[in-house]
Amino acid sequence: MSRIEVTEKIVATKVSQGLKWSDVAEQVGLSKEWVTAGCLGQMQFNAEQAGVIAKIFGLTEEEKKWLMVVPYKGSLPTSVPTDPVIYRFYELVNVYGTTFKELIHEEFGDGIMSAIDFRMDLKREANPNGDRVNITMSGKYLPYKSY
Repeated sequence: MSRIEVTEKIVATKVSQGLKWSDVAEQVGLSKEWVTAGCLGQMQFNAEQAGVIAKIFGLTEEEKKWLMVVPYKGSLPTSVPTDPVIYRFYELVNVYGTTFKELIHEEFGDGIMSAIDFRMDLKREANPNGDRVNITMSGKYLPYKSY
């Protein structure tokens, strides 16, 4: 048994039951973005949250324990993503990464945007020329410190 196997079971159950991540998140009481990341193995659930997830997806007690283990984050199967949706984010960072960095430094100084103290909201944006994906990311600014 591994976290990967638990993730695969969650996804298989989601598909077979026709569940939506937003409905799962509502039952957990957190955002669809964070709960989806957790169900896909990128976040650690507490015991109460893991209990809700286990009930929704029919997980055993042993499988539930894997939801409460600190995950190995950022694990993609290849260094350059091959999935077209994920690759577009890779492309976005390749094209705009230096712009993000430059503008963050100009606005805040030498530091980074946290992916730990972070939130995200993903919405569909209606547009007559074709619907758009609207993603808002908000991460705490962390300045580098002298020592």
